[in-house]
Amino acid sequence: MLEGHQLLGFGFFIVGLWHYFNHIKLHALCSKSYTSTLWFPTTISRYLELHFIMASCTIFIAMELFIAPVHHQPFDHDGTIPTSHLHNFEHSSMAMAFLVYAIFAIVLDRKCTEAQHGLTHFLGAMAFTQQFLLIHLHSRDHMGPEGQYHFLLQLLILVSLATTLMGIGMPKSFLVSFVRSVSIIFQGVWLMIMGFLLWTPGFQAKGCFMHLEESDEYVVKCSDDEALHRAISLVNIQFSFLLIGVTIFAMSFYLILVRRYGEKVKYVSLIKEEHYREEDGSNIDVESQKKSMQEQI
Repeated sequence: MLEGHQLLGFGFFIVGLWHYFNHIKLHALCSKSYTSTLWFPTTISRYLELHFIMASCTIFIAMELFIAPVHHQPFDHDGTIPTSHLHNFEHSSMAMAFLVYAIFAIVLDRKCTEAQHGLTHFLGAMAFTQQFLLIHLHSRDHMGPEGQYHFLLQLLILVSLATTLMGIGMPKSFLVSFVRSVSIIFQGVWLMIMGFLLWTPGFQAKGCFMHLEESDEYVVKCSDDEALHRAISLVNIQFSFLLIGVTIFAMSFYLILVRRYGEKVKYVSLIKEEHYREEDGSNIDVESQKKSMQEQI
């Protein structure tokens, strides 16, 4: 559980940060011709980002279905899926959705179809929808602090889903891409925090503890209602502080990148503006000289 959440969160964080950086850089360099995209090529390899997603999803699926289970396979002796492994299939299904997105994104790019932009966004929206539904309809009844963590995670997923769908009809909107990138970063950080504070022994809120159920699953429980209410409130406070922190980071990094990559565009425009002013000034001087000569005559 811990390794899965951390791995998935780290993947979201890296991809979100990569998108965030490239969207700001692209918009700063050519704001008039800016068009949003769901992935960016690199100088090392055109599909490095998509290959990273594919590798991360494959490792995550292997961990959920073959590494994490005690017998290193998710099925029961009679070939059925045991109750204790239902969540492993649900988690791996989320990764499969993003794996399908990455594979077909490469195929669409190589085919150079006219509908590449819309179809790629559709694939991304499908993956976020899969993620949202499987968390919302999870086989485990997320209660207490665990349920609150997952409820707030669903809000972040909805933001990523909504902005991905908006990108189909608003391909030139920088704000849509900006919000989507920040929401993906937020998802990654929140997933990693969940991994540490929920399923790391000793990191639970005061009065709460990890309890091993009969199904061999660890569940976070609290000793009484007061401890439960306190734990849920702490989750809300963590989310609030993190929201402020991510916002400060996003705006500060945006200003730094715009200053870095927007200087060239601004410098060229200022040179042109000064050039036109000098030309206008020279024309004015010529006219004034003509008038003074006429007055002397």
